[in-house]
Amino acid sequence: MAASSHPWFVRKDLDGFFGLMIDNLIQLILIVSLCRELIHLPDAYIFGRILPGAAISILVGNFFYAWQARRLARETGREDVTALPYGINTVSLFAYVFFIMLPIYQETQDPVWAWKVGLVACFLNGVIEIIGAFIAEWVRRMTPRAALLSALAGIAVTFISMDFLFRIFAEPLIAVVPMALILLSYFAHQRFPLALPGGLVAILVGTALGWGLGAMSGKPWHAGFGLALPVFTGDSLWEALSHPAFLNYFSVIFPMGIFNVVGSLQNIESAEAAGDRYKTFPSLMANGIGSVTASLFGSAFPTTIYIGHPGWKRLGARAGYSALNGIFITLICLTGTIQTVLNFIPLEAGIGILLYIGIIIVAQSFQETPKEHAPAVALGLFPALAAWGLLMVEAGLRAGGKSLYEVGAAPFAQSPAIHGMISLERGFIFTSMILAAIGVFLIERKFFRAAWWSLAAAVFSAVGLIHAYELTPGGVATRFGLFEAPEFAVSYLLLFVLFLAVGWWGKK
Repeated sequence: MAASSHPWFVRKDLDGFFGLMIDNLIQLILIVSLCRELIHLPDAYIFGRILPGAAISILVGNFFYAWQARRLARETGREDVTALPYGINTVSLFAYVFFIMLPIYQETQDPVWAWKVGLVACFLNGVIEIIGAFIAEWVRRMTPRAALLSALAGIAVTFISMDFLFRIFAEPLIAVVPMALILLSYFAHQRFPLALPGGLVAILVGTALGWGLGAMSGKPWHAGFGLALPVFTGDSLWEALSHPAFLNYFSVIFPMGIFNVVGSLQNIESAEAAGDRYKTFPSLMANGIGSVTASLFGSAFPTTIYIGHPGWKRLGARAGYSALNGIFITLICLTGTIQTVLNFIPLEAGIGILLYIGIIIVAQSFQETPKEHAPAVALGLFPALAAWGLLMVEAGLRAGGKSLYEVGAAPFAQSPAIHGMISLERGFIFTSMILAAIGVFLIERKFFRAAWWSLAAAVFSAVGLIHAYELTPGGVATRFGLFEAPEFAVSYLLLFVLFLAVGWWGKK
């Protein structure tokens, strides 16, 4: 099919763009807020180093995945290929701020040094992703689809759908009508006047409601404008990399790198379940190169293949929404106009799109796996629910001026439910995959394969990738090392023996 039949942009790309743009915008606002308030990093570094570095990685990555989608469309002769979504990794953002940059700042009172070690964390994360690209396809072939999609569904129902649903119902006068417009457009396929995209209509209506009801009053129209071009920061990265202090935080960096590889792998599988089969190696390689590039130009926060491809595909987005997102995010990062955008468009106007994305991902995990695997998918949801529940507990304690570390000796923190929640939250994406995979192979009566997954869980527990934790002033931290969660390692070894025995008995 001729290249001209695969345009860079189609009308439905606008719907995908608004949703992906809002998601990326939220990550940038978190970076600005956390680096200012917790790390006390000067604005010259936030707006002059971090955001321009993030802009480079987001622009290059979004254009790569847009090109990849167009290439797949040409190879298959299809016109409905959707690019993989891409942006800053939310989980790594929080992990690097609270468990690397904040402890360093508290110890040294030097925000710039905390930023430099953050560059190392981002760089090594990218290196791990690049290495992971060489073995990821093998892992994907060995893992049941239910295990890969179940972990995504757990994240979608908690950290995406629940979080944004709470935001919607916190500001109902502004957000409920835009949400209804999104559902009208995407559930009922209702057409709007002038054939306007549903996402655009929702944002226009939400913005009008925000200003009309006075919710935007008092906010300045112009929060400042200043051109900040990307600056090579390899010298700062090397300074921190050559200092042995960063090794103290490798117990955070390594699990997060593995976590990001697996998360991207799950998103590629999700895209294939939705109809777009992308090659694993180049997709993950580009992901890792994006994080390395970010670190070399000043961003301490890695990028990743985003959750949500099936939702963007259902919206009708193709390749252009990814390219549009890269261009827009680059412009607001390089011009310092992030606050200006938020001062004009309320977030509540567009988060209904992200709620829809979460709903579609959860639905896909059941629709695109064999019906008999549904119990295994449901089993894999619980670790993400535990992670979200722990986040709610910590938020409630912080609102009361406390932390889990401060109440560690209190009966509340010693309750079995809290202990179990924290244990299940540590490395929850791995635990979700393992539990769902074991569930699939038990349903299929493939006991030996269930045993091998139990052995993998024992190894992961033994080295601290799952379940191992300690309470620190900065929050719950992973204990990475040998025999850091011995009770779990032994428990999974017992499952290994049990399933082997059942399989052997069945053969006899």
